[in-house]
Amino acid sequence: MTRSHDLFLTALAPAIWGSSYIVTTQFLPNLDPLTISLLRALPAGLLLLLLVRQLPQGIWVPRMLVLGALNFAIFWSLLFFAAYRLPGGVAAVMGALQPFIVIFAARGLLGTAIRPLSLLAIGAGVLGVALLILTPEAKLDGLGVLAGILGSASMALGTVLSRKWQPPVPALTFTAWQLTAGGLLLLPFAPFAETDWTTLTLSNLIGLGYLGLIGAALTYVLWLRGIARLQPAAVSVLGLLSPISATVLGWLFVSETLTPGQVIGMVIVLASVVAGQYALRRPVAATAIGKVAA
Repeated sequence: MTRSHDLFLTALAPAIWGSSYIVTTQFLPNLDPLTISLLRALPAGLLLLLLVRQLPQGIWVPRMLVLGALNFAIFWSLLFFAAYRLPGGVAAVMGALQPFIVIFAARGLLGTAIRPLSLLAIGAGVLGVALLILTPEAKLDGLGVLAGILGSASMALGTVLSRKWQPPVPALTFTAWQLTAGGLLLLPFAPFAETDWTTLTLSNLIGLGYLGLIGAALTYVLWLRGIARLQPAAVSVLGLLSPISATVLGWLFVSETLTPGQVIGMVIVLASVVAGQYALRRPVAATAIGKVAA
């Protein structure tokens, strides 16, 4: 299977994740972040476990708890908190910091060289994302921004560790383990959630079903598959596609504006993703930062 095919399948995950913001605000306005995260992770994880019929053993149990916390329990709780306090595009832009964190985390945990061209490409991508969200409607909330940044850091570390800790199982099983672990970690906090579960509506169930089955189970199989086949930095750069998806969906379905500046921002982001993949595919140059000795 070619690298281009792997990149395409992996890119589908952040493109779908961009819809999380509109689904959260339109279908789940009466649910709190903790409840959404729990009902998104645990049912999907248990369903996948029924399909794979395999549980982690030995050292993989604590590792799955760590990955489940970073990629789901912590990340999703902060993500939905940010989504409620920020416009969709602003919440999505916090994810633009993730590739930077991944690059430096991969250097420390995997010994991967830091390529200046990839840093430049990601910087351009952040600029493009900024153009997407610098609109009159974009109101910044301090707590929302902080939650978005911390959430991005959590998933960035989870992405790198998912490459470092690769169990000898298919991506579907790896996803089932992490989703279930993340859901179980959230379960003890359920009694403290603000949501009254008796108020759940059909609209809520549709939104949760989409986020769990499509936005979690399917996308994370693709994402973890990509991490196994590509560099973590190459996978993380694809995450810049999420703000584009969020912005386009907001324009199509909730009448958010789409200005010429935003269109330019989209072009810059797409160009940065292409440039980032090119930089990460090239042989490491002698001038690369932190070059690993052969």
